[in-house]
Amino acid sequence: MSEDKTVFGEDVKRLPLRDLLKRIGPGLVATGIVIGPGAVTTAAMLGADYGYALIWLVIPIIFMGITFMMTTNRLAIVTGLPTIHAIRKYYGPVASSVVGIAVFLACLFFTMGNISGTGAGMNLIFGVNWKLGSVIMIAVVVYCYFAKNVYSKVEKIITLCILVMIVSFYATLIGVGGPDWGGFAKGLVSFQIPEGSLATALAFISTNAAVTSGIYATYLGKEKKWKKEDLFNGVMFTDALVHIISVVLISGAIILVGAVVLHPQGLSISAPAQLAELLVPIMGGAARYIMGLALLGAGFSSLLANTQRGMVLLGAGFDKDVGLETKFIRIGCLACLAFAMVICYSYGGSPTQLILMANIATSIATPVGGLFILLLLWRDDVNEGYKKPTVLRICMTISYIFALIMTGSALSGQLPKVLALFGL
Repeated sequence: MSEDKTVFGEDVKRLPLRDLLKRIGPGLVATGIVIGPGAVTTAAMLGADYGYALIWLVIPIIFMGITFMMTTNRLAIVTGLPTIHAIRKYYGPVASSVVGIAVFLACLFFTMGNISGTGAGMNLIFGVNWKLGSVIMIAVVVYCYFAKNVYSKVEKIITLCILVMIVSFYATLIGVGGPDWGGFAKGLVSFQIPEGSLATALAFISTNAAVTSGIYATYLGKEKKWKKEDLFNGVMFTDALVHIISVVLISGAIILVGAVVLHPQGLSISAPAQLAELLVPIMGGAARYIMGLALLGAGFSSLLANTQRGMVLLGAGFDKDVGLETKFIRIGCLACLAFAMVICYSYGGSPTQLILMANIATSIATPVGGLFILLLLWRDDVNEGYKKPTVLRICMTISYIFALIMTGSALSGQLPKVLALFGL
């Protein structure tokens, strides 16, 4: 009985909504990372190729997205350490280094795709060469990195980008007459996987519900100065919920645009900028600007935070100081951007090739990091003094097993294409 009385969190009261909204933020930054050019491309391809048939994928995304965010946030609170530092404490420096390197490589590949995406957005809006457009946006990103109060600025800019994306895609959706609600409802409960759609469907889920987002959120939570009470007063759950709702609102709208505009014509796309061109007959000259703003918001927000994420998680793996204003993070971000620019421009900025490589890297990173997170969650010594998270343990186990299945399918389907890309 005495053990029950010492359980932390039972007497913590839930904060009112106004206070909750003031305390959230890491989830919005994670949304800015998730909704990059890769997510835009994949979602548009799903709608264009399969109509409403795969709209039900938002259901596992909601389940896995909230589970990953709540699991990593809980572990950060009960261990007193962000994720990779906790892995280092309980499983040693080799384990933390492997996880840090794996997630860093995934982020590095996504940075390449984000450079292409910002360039495409600038091209659509201003008509400038995509390389020049991407250089301009990279200069803005570098300024943000070296400004004071980096986290606060990143959070505000990404929140604005998210709002721009939501408004842009829903304006487009309204402009094309909206979805067929009957087809939408049928697709939401069909749970079917049309022939040939498995690889794209798995890429869509792994992009929108990645454990790497949860890992990085624990470091952002440190920047936000979250406390133990925030695990129980509703702050962390609200943050996770806002993250996944914003992800689904944007990705869902893109699928619907593809389903309404492209699918009836039997057209497909290989890059997000093509979607804007195909909307011109319906929305006139405004189409390229609407989609350009959305694409720029997606690419810039993801470029801004994803490069930081990669360096933070790499530094954490080697027990470095990972504050966003530290020299290690700032100089490392510059080096990553420079390297990504060279690779991106040498490939001609093809988003499809870069996104393909990014999906491979993510397929490797998610199971590696997820394994140690799952092991930590099931440790009794980690949860000592807190009520055992039985429901969360079950949800995390289910999500991780599903992630393993996605990894096997993605690697078997995409690895040969990547090898062929390099002539192997």
